[in-house]
Parts: sequence; C-alpha cells; structure tokens
Amino acid sequence: MISVTHLDGEQWQVTVQAGVTTQHLVRIAQADLDRFGAGRSAEDLLRESFRFLLEREPNTSILSSFDLAVITRYFPEYETEMRRRMRATG
Repeated sequence: MISVTHLDGEQWQVTVQAGVTTQHLVRIAQADLDRFGAGRSAEDLLRESFRFLLEREPNTSILSSFDLAVITRYFPEYETEMRRRMRATG
C-alpha cells in the first residue's frame, strides 16, 4: 500500500507498506510535475512513480529522500513510461 502526504511546499512523504514499512521524503518541483504528470495531481504522480519503482526494486531499496526527477538517472525509461501511465489513468 502506498500513502502520500503533503508536508510543505514541494515536500511530500510517501509511506510504502510491504513486508517492511518505509517512508520516503520526495521533492516535486512544479517543472517536474508539469514534465511527468500529464496534468494530473502531485499525489497521483507520486503514487504512480512508486508503483513504477516497486516493479523494479523492493521498497527498502528506494532512497529515503530524493527529488522526483532523480528517478530518470536510475531508470531512463521513467519519463516516457510515466507520461504514458499518467495519460492512461487520467
């Protein structure tokens, strides 16, 4: 289960409940929301981004604090895939 909480400004907390529950502090700049979100909310983008990450690694391997755009450094397909997913679920 993925839960998303807005903390302040561009800061969000994402909690992933799996075998081990983890918490992640994620910064989403407006430019990144525009770039990846296909007009959807930051909450939607975070949930889908974490689904994307969990398809590739366990929640315990996801960084505890990061800027959303850093995902493209580890997974170059993230941008294309996220745009597709955000349009499909909108």
